[in-house]
Amino acid sequence: MTNLQIFRKPKKSEVNKVKDNLAEVIYNKRTEYGISQDTLANIAGVDRKTINRIENGHFSPNLDTLVRIFTTLNIKSQTIFEKK
Repeated sequence: MTNLQIFRKPKKSEVNKVKDNLAEVIYNKRTEYGISQDTLANIAGVDRKTINRIENGHFSPNLDTLVRIFTTLNIKSQTIFEKK
C-alpha cells in the first residue's frame, strides 16, 4: 500500500508559475525568430488564437499542441520547468 502522505495537491501558484513560464518561453522564442503568431500557428499546425491564448496565459495547451509548438520553435521541453 502506498503512503499517501508523500503526495500533496499542487498550489494554484505553482501551476500558474509553470503556465506563466510556458507563455514567456514561447513568446520569447517566437519573437527571437521574428515570426508572428500567425506564422508560428501555420507551421505548428494549430490555430493562431491558440498561440495568442497560450502567450497571454489564458490557455493550457494539451501535450500534442505543446509538442507541435516546441518542435517548431526548437524548444527543449524541460525549459518550462526550469527555475529562473
